[in-house]
Amino acid sequence: MANKIIGRVEEQTRLQKAFDSKEAEFIAIYGRRRVGKTFLVKEFFGKKSCLFFQVTGIHKAPLRKQLLEFKKNVLEAFSSHKRGDLLKNPKNWMEALEMLDLYISEVPPTEKIVLFFDEFPWMVTRRSGLKEDLAHYWNRYWSSKPNIKLIICGSSASWIIKNILRDKGGLHNRATVRMPLDPFTLTETKSFLSHQGVRLGDSQILDLYMCLGGIPFYLKGVEKGLSAIQNIHKLCFSKNGLLWKEFDDLFVSLFENGTEYEKLIRLIASKRNGIDRKEIGQKTGYSGKLLSGRLTELEETGFIKSLVSQGKERGIYYKLIDEYCLFYLYWIAPNFKKLKLNDFSEKHWESVSQTPAWKSWAGYAFESVCYKHLPAIRKALRIPEGSTALTWRYIPSKKEGGEGTQIDLLFDRPDDTVTLCEIKYSKGSFVLDKLLLQELKKKSEIYEKVLKIDKEIFFSLVLSSTLKQNDYSNDHIASAAELENFF
Repeated sequence: MANKIIGRVEEQTRLQKAFDSKEAEFIAIYGRRRVGKTFLVKEFFGKKSCLFFQVTGIHKAPLRKQLLEFKKNVLEAFSSHKRGDLLKNPKNWMEALEMLDLYISEVPPTEKIVLFFDEFPWMVTRRSGLKEDLAHYWNRYWSSKPNIKLIICGSSASWIIKNILRDKGGLHNRATVRMPLDPFTLTETKSFLSHQGVRLGDSQILDLYMCLGGIPFYLKGVEKGLSAIQNIHKLCFSKNGLLWKEFDDLFVSLFENGTEYEKLIRLIASKRNGIDRKEIGQKTGYSGKLLSGRLTELEETGFIKSLVSQGKERGIYYKLIDEYCLFYLYWIAPNFKKLKLNDFSEKHWESVSQTPAWKSWAGYAFESVCYKHLPAIRKALRIPEGSTALTWRYIPSKKEGGEGTQIDLLFDRPDDTVTLCEIKYSKGSFVLDKLLLQELKKKSEIYEKVLKIDKEIFFSLVLSSTLKQNDYSNDHIASAAELENFF
């Protein structure tokens, strides 16, 4: 099957603009492991008329090995130039970059050159000096050559953010394009699966997405001819499943001190309704800049989301929104010993997916999907521009007494109204009944009373299926975002 870039429309537009630019461009691309960064760059620029140089860092390899790999890639990219075989092996990065610059100087200025440093953090070994040497060559030579497009890429997103985008030295403010690469949306996931010959309905794709997320590498393991339930079992609960061990490598590959980030993820995952910074600090012992930095890095790489609770100065709390991590920690990790023994029947996941525990968890997972598809929800609910997406939760003190409540999504609108959203996961058509309507009204009453809201309140539903119309929905629901709206 021919390689093809699926989705990534905005990213391709930005790369095209940088490629067409009449100035040198410094492009920083980062994102979590397996999200498709290398594929995007190679496929996009591989079809362009340019000289494409790529070098990939080798994980935990010593400096000598990294330098030899660099030289080999220089010779391959500039194979039309004969001097390569006469070059000595570089002893340090300054000599290696001097070698590269020597070849660049022989390329006509009308020919575009793409320099792709993939897994760059792995190349910057201790005391290697690569970052400083690259800054020197960019600032002194390459930034003045309009035909050069330099791309720094890495799965260690925290390293890219700290050392490239927020560098206080020679690379300070040098990146001209900053491109975090997010997982696929549901629409992109459907297109990706279709390209692989997998034909599944929207409901089954949603079930896959809630377990695997929009990670292309994971989705490659989806087999045509199998249902969502069968694919989840094959990938996560079979002896050679692609994903039952993936979690062990995830944070180590992304972050320095990866086990500390994993500890944060496990803590945040244990709080279904979210956890505030104070409690995170108390339970981990982290504080100040260390805690802020790690939470920021986890959010910038798409694992968690900070949610603003309307009406409080310090109303920020955190929820885990990475689908695979949610799935792993709830369904795979507790069964790890059985997985190692391959002690699951072929019907294991089919049975689990029919239980009340799964249905409860699916509601939680669907919330994380909704937070990643706010533009689609806004459009379906006809939310006007200028509206702010928020959450709200109220936990009364002992002194205040009364009931608490939580609203997982609301839109504070500029037209003097507020839309309160109820997110519901169901397999069949959703029916609004009297009990749920009473719950919605109670939430609204507490919300208006505590915040002293003097705006019109609308109720809306965000559903994983369709809304079955009845008198309750017709009379009280202003709008609904249904499954088809996510695609």
